[in-house]
Amino acid sequence: MKLMNSVSRTVLASFLAGALMPVAAFAATQVGVNAAVRNHVEMKTDTDAALRPAVVREPVHLGDLVVSGDKSSLQMLLLDHSVFTIGANARITIDRFVYDPDKGTTDIAASVAKGAFRFMSGRLTGNAGHSAIQTPVASIGVRGTIVEGVVGPDALGVLAGQPGAPSYTGDPNNIVLVLLDGPGRHGEGFDKPGAIDVTGGGGPIPIEHAGMAIVIMPGQPIWGPFDLSDDAYQRLQALLTAAPGEGDGNADAPGSEGANSGDTGDLGSNDVGTGGGTDQSLTPDLPLPPPQECDGECVGDNY
Repeated sequence: MKLMNSVSRTVLASFLAGALMPVAAFAATQVGVNAAVRNHVEMKTDTDAALRPAVVREPVHLGDLVVSGDKSSLQMLLLDHSVFTIGANARITIDRFVYDPDKGTTDIAASVAKGAFRFMSGRLTGNAGHSAIQTPVASIGVRGTIVEGVVGPDALGVLAGQPGAPSYTGDPNNIVLVLLDGPGRHGEGFDKPGAIDVTGGGGPIPIEHAGMAIVIMPGQPIWGPFDLSDDAYQRLQALLTAAPGEGDGNADAPGSEGANSGDTGDLGSNDVGTGGGTDQSLTPDLPLPPPQECDGECVGDNY
């Protein structure tokens, strides 16, 4: 009987180990690569004990945490050719990624806890693609376009001098500014106009004209949509396009040691999706993982 119990326990342990293996593989689903890294940017994967410097061309997986410092940025190229730019003072993760290249469908979700960001939809159009960005106080649905935003105190800096901007005395960490940047006055790269739907403290508010923005301030009415001024737009771009060596490595830099990732990518004025830029990858030879590795469908969900 003892021998049987021992064998049973061994079989059960082997079964559980086998059952858990797909979960581990599922959690490590690769969704893209780092296309460019500038100044102080760190990452933490499921194999890292702590934050460490981000590296250009390294794989990006579901649940990877990206943390940027002052005057720093990282550009992420996803499997469906969506481009996610993490700007200054940001904390971002990719929560969900479902991409079926055979059917031409994609479903992406990301969380932005703080800082500046830009998301440019991939090549899918119409209802084939769905992307969502979650912030502490608002969610953003993206329908085939370029969306930019800032979460936290930097949003107040962008809005300084913006005509009609309401005063805000609440927690600056909870303010969110969202801009529809393309195509149109500032954005390039799409034949058909897209749109965004912003939900925060009520039903979704659609924004369908490039250059229009909205601000969510907890405890106050949503402001917008409104036409973001050129000066405010330039301040937003400054958070997204850092110059080499600008990061000062002070307490605002991410991580316990403020590691400097260095200038490891061409992330500047010709960034994908910026005004005056080109509609192509900054690194055309970027070694994206082949879709067939996902058996026709890459699926992951960290919710």
